[in-house]
This record gives sequence, structure tokens and C-alpha cells, in this order.
Amino acid sequence: MDEDLKKPSPHNGSVSGALDDKKQDQPKAAALQKNVGLVSGICLIVGTMIGSGIFISPKAVLEGTGAVGPCLCVWAACGVLATMGALCYAELGTMIPKSGGEYPYLMDGFGPVLAYLYSWTTIIVLKPSSFAIIALSCAEYASTPFYPGCTPPQVVTKCLAAACILIITLINCLSVKLAYRVQNFFTAAKLLIIVVIIVSGIVLLAQGNTQNLRDPFAGATTSFGAIGLAFYNGLWAYDGWNQLNFITEELKNPYRNLPLAIIIGIPLTFGDRVLYPLSWIVPLFVVFSTFGAANGSCFTAGRLTYVAGREGHMVRIMSFISVTRYTPSPALIFNGILSIIYIMPADINTLINYFSFAQWVFYGLTCLALIVMRFTRKELKRPVKVPIIIPVVVVIVSCYLVLAPIIDQPEWEYLYCSLFIVGGLLLYVPLIYYKFSWTRRIMRPLTMHLQLFMQVVPPEKIE
Repeated sequence: MDEDLKKPSPHNGSVSGALDDKKQDQPKAAALQKNVGLVSGICLIVGTMIGSGIFISPKAVLEGTGAVGPCLCVWAACGVLATMGALCYAELGTMIPKSGGEYPYLMDGFGPVLAYLYSWTTIIVLKPSSFAIIALSCAEYASTPFYPGCTPPQVVTKCLAAACILIITLINCLSVKLAYRVQNFFTAAKLLIIVVIIVSGIVLLAQGNTQNLRDPFAGATTSFGAIGLAFYNGLWAYDGWNQLNFITEELKNPYRNLPLAIIIGIPLTFGDRVLYPLSWIVPLFVVFSTFGAANGSCFTAGRLTYVAGREGHMVRIMSFISVTRYTPSPALIFNGILSIIYIMPADINTLINYFSFAQWVFYGLTCLALIVMRFTRKELKRPVKVPIIIPVVVVIVSCYLVLAPIIDQPEWEYLYCSLFIVGGLLLYVPLIYYKFSWTRRIMRPLTMHLQLFMQVVPPEKIE
């Protein structure tokens, strides 16, 4: 007999060893796993914030302010506001440790109707349009070197953007670990290049290249609404500070890692904001930056759709989990399909304006929910507790950002956006509130066939 077969197992005769072996053989529950650590959480925030916005927004911010001085003031104010919003979300995330971003906070603060309207708007418009904007930016910068001296054809840019969306969606469907390893790699690459940008900027300033800072307020022409639009574009560049709240249930030790990741992640992005004019020296960084941001957007969008499906605010198949890969693949695929549809519009700035209008409605309502729950949900544990003046300021600024552009230059698009948000009630009342039986008869066979095709199952509850 082979000598190796005679060697006793280290667990032979050990009850605890046999139990360990049995535990290892048992399959994991069909649920999202806690695989995201502190480093990956930081990379998700940094990698999403340092994305496409900084390469799209500066021109629009400058146009809204008219001069370098007020432009820099807007950038600084956007950074302060993003930090205040992130601190509010750190309290909310540790107080209500559920995935789905603003969704569970609005649910606990104001009830299911407002939470549904948020999920309806965000899943159908905000998240896929954000994914589309970032993918278009990535495609534009990736194709530019092949068309020196001219703008790449739109058909090329849009095809590359669609390919980017497909690749990222596939990565996220295959493996959670693969998705956040991609995120970590691209974040590390872009931070390395930022060091080069910062050093280059310091050298140029030391050499006397300060002409843009002389008389910085000359020629400034602003209005009540123009400043609001400038803030929209500046805050778009900072957007991403709330991304970790979408995956709280997958975060290891969320009470510690969520606030830490936010506190560490946001300051790492300031150098990128201030020194954007030098980014042309590293075009590869732009592609890295946008691809990483698109990956982060896809990762979090799938979690919101998954949670809304689990709560009954989306079709049930959206809450199903892959039996082999433990990813919310139906939700991810749905977001990818919508994102490809959203790459068809040509004007990115228009998308940003209407995206920001709707987004800041919900940011303001979420911070208002934090204030409300200070009085209505006193029993909830608050490992992180911010001074109440911070959410109050965020709510006030949110009201300004929502109302200022409408008052200054009312446009039909804002009305269409508002009607779309409220229009979600047309589906909520019959399908969710009353739960008409005919809808279940239609969806049951469709869900069964999709479940077999995608090899997904309903999520199991894990303690």
C-alpha cells in the first residue's frame, strides 16, 4: 500500500476536525457574501469619485461662473458639500446597515412610497444614465489617439461605450471578487498617476506659471441659476461619496469600515480636482479612471436593483442570486441593458444637468430622513453621530440646487423629469399596493424561464 495512504489525517479521531471538514464541504448560502474589506471599500469610493466627471465638468463649471476665481470657489464649495453629505451617509450606514444606498434610509424615514419612487427613478434613469455617461467618456478618450486632429466619429465612440458596458457587466456577473479586484487595480493606477500630476503642478507653480491666478475674478458673470448649474457639474465630478452605502451588507465589519473608508477615501480625491489642467500629459490615466469609475457604478447599481426586488418594489427576478457565483446577475444585466440604451443621446452635459436635478432631490430627502429619525427612531444605535447642523445645511443646499435652475431658466425637461418621478405611482398602486393577481399570473412563468436560463435562485436569509 502506498505510504501516503497510511498517513493519518490531521483530523482523524477528532470530532472538531470532522465538523470543520463537514463545514468546509457545505455550500454557501445563496446570498451576497461579505467579501468587501476596508481597502476595497476605499477603492470603491476613490475609484468612482476619480472618474469621468473631472474631465467633463471643468468647462461647464467655468462657463457657469465666467472666471477662474469663482470657478475655484465653486470647486471648493462642492468639495465641502460632498464631505458633509458623506458624513451624513456614514451615520445612516452604521445606523441602518442595509445595502441599497438611499433606499433603506428613505424606507425607514418616510415609508415605502418615497423609497419606491427613489428606486423607480434611480434604477430606470439615474444609475444607468450615470453608467452610460462614464462609459461614453471612457470611449471618447480611448478613441481620440486614433483620430489625431479631429473628433472621433460618434458611431465609434458609442460602439466602444457599449463594449465597455458589456465587459464591465460581464465582470460583475462572473465574480464579486473579480469586480473589486478590477476596482482596486484601476484605483491604484490612477492614484499613482495623480502623484505625478501633483508633483508636476508644484514644479510649474514654482517656475512662475501663475498667469491664470492673476486677477482671477475679472470677467465673472454669474446668475442665480447659472451658479446652480455650475454646482451640478462640479458635484457630478465629486459624485461617488455615497457608493459604499449601496453595498453595506457585503462590507466586512460595516460599523468600522464604512465610516473609515469614507473618511480616508474623500480626501484622496482633492489633488485630482485642483490639478485637472495637467491631466492631458497622462491620457492613459483618463481611460483607467473612467473604466474604474464605470465598474464602481455598475457594482453599486446592481445592489440597489437587487434590494428593490427583494423588497417587492421591482419584479422578483431582480432579487435572484447566481447559484454558482453569488452575484445579483439579473439586476446587473438589467442595468447594463438600460445603460446601452442611454448611450444613444449625444449631449453629455444635458444628461448631467437632469441627472443632478433628480439626484439632489433624493440626496436632500435622505439627509432630511436623518434629521427626522433623530426624533422618531431614537432607539437605533448610532456608532457615528454627526452634528445635526450638517444634515440641515445639506438639506438647505439641496433645495437651492433643485430650485435655482428652474426659477432662473425654467425648461420643460425639468417638468418631464418631475412627471417621470411621480409617474412611478401609476405602477406602484396596481402592482405593489394592491398586488393584482393577473400580474402574478403573467410574471410567474416568465420568472421561471429566466431563472432556468440564468441559473439564479431567490436569496436565502443568513444570520
